[in-house]
Amino acid sequence: MADNSVSEHEHRDRRVRIDKWLWAARFFKTRALAQAAVVAGKVRVDGERVKPAKEVRAGAALTVRVGEFEWAVTITALAERRGAAEDARKLYAENPDSIARRLAQIADRKAMGRLAGERKGRPTKRERRQIIRFREGD
Repeated sequence: MADNSVSEHEHRDRRVRIDKWLWAARFFKTRALAQAAVVAGKVRVDGERVKPAKEVRAGAALTVRVGEFEWAVTITALAERRGAAEDARKLYAENPDSIARRLAQIADRKAMGRLAGERKGRPTKRERRQIIRFREGD
């Protein structure tokens, strides 16, 4: 019985470096990228800027900015090693407001992409001639 209480106590007090956890939770492809993001201030723990060696516990609130997207998550489990994507999703619980904000950003990005991204690559010979005529005023 004493062995179980010791292991439960150790499990409760277990901590992991923030850069390792971000890598294991698949927010970043490498630990170096996770470390650079923490140094750059793109990761906040309980609203405060931290260093890559900061140790986090389960229950900590994180704000992670990757590119133009921002996640507001709560750590539910700890991991030091990177596993499958399904296991990584179990390491955190995302705030419902964060999910809605990200989905709105994705929808806006898709809507803007259709207008600007209709034409791809170099102009054809015909299009190039039309451009030249337009510039010259013919």
